[in-house]
Amino acid sequence: MTIRITWARAAAAIVGLALAGLLFAWSGVFNIAASSGHWKITDWFLHWTMRNSVRTYAAVTAPDDPKANEGLVSAAGLFKASCASCHGAPGVRPLPVMQAATPPAPDLSINAREWTDKQIFWILKHGVKYTGMPGWAAKDRDDEVRRMVAFVRVLPEMSPATYRSLTEVPGVTDARIATCAGCHGADGRGRGQPDMPVLGGQSPAYLRAALEAYATGKRQSVVMANAAATLTPEDMTRLADHFAAMPGIGGVTPSGSTAAARIDREGLPKVQLPACASCHAPGKPYPVLAGQRASYIAQRLRNWRGDETVVDARKSQSTMPVIARRIPEDMIDPLAQYFAGR
Repeated sequence: MTIRITWARAAAAIVGLALAGLLFAWSGVFNIAASSGHWKITDWFLHWTMRNSVRTYAAVTAPDDPKANEGLVSAAGLFKASCASCHGAPGVRPLPVMQAATPPAPDLSINAREWTDKQIFWILKHGVKYTGMPGWAAKDRDDEVRRMVAFVRVLPEMSPATYRSLTEVPGVTDARIATCAGCHGADGRGRGQPDMPVLGGQSPAYLRAALEAYATGKRQSVVMANAAATLTPEDMTRLADHFAAMPGIGGVTPSGSTAAARIDREGLPKVQLPACASCHAPGKPYPVLAGQRASYIAQRLRNWRGDETVVDARKSQSTMPVIARRIPEDMIDPLAQYFAGR
């Protein structure tokens, strides 16, 4: 007996299979419990698919400079606060409850070697569906992602002592202050890190407003959003007062490039760039720049400028990104050094 395959029969077979699949899903027979794990074939297929997807999308969309080797302290602090509970860290075991997930979070001291820098960047920025790995919550902070790529890359060779030196500051007993000091230093000077601002001497009102903005998402930073999210209003006031009372900002007279001084005092009217001093002088509700770390100012300005290959209309139209794009690229470093007093 010969069964003829016709379009009608093929369509009926497809519909039948679809209905059978829906019936199976509706029945609830399929066990979705994380405690049951995956079948080996399912686990292989999902990981195979994930690796292929990461390889393809990283090759197409990840930047050619996916790693920033300077600024490991802030990346280490974020890793300790948000990643170590799942992945573990040098000298720190992951939490058992996190390892009971399906799939469990990988041990990055081993797993990190299996990925290229661009692939790690893509995973960190976008996350991975069905694994519990989130995407980077601040979409415009690729600078933070790059620093985390560098941190993950050195994890396999990092000793527990090195990890502690990156994430802890000895001698600070107040838990809230210790959390801040892990990145900003006990003296509020940023532990010499190029991506860390000097907090000492800033206006307490500004520091408190900054914490509120990070906590509510008005300012973009995964590092700072995580740190500020659990603070009460009283915590914010106390921390702002604590760091503002330290020496740091202030007492420094900007000096250096005459062109930078002109931008500070007068701006560049031809390109509608306002004077820096109109907002950032002492007594204003914005941060004082005189005495700030030059590398921090330059990094923030370049981050606000964004990708030079993207047209302005597609970039952020918030105040500082717009202003940063009006500063000539060749004036960013002289301007940063001017405010630092160099």
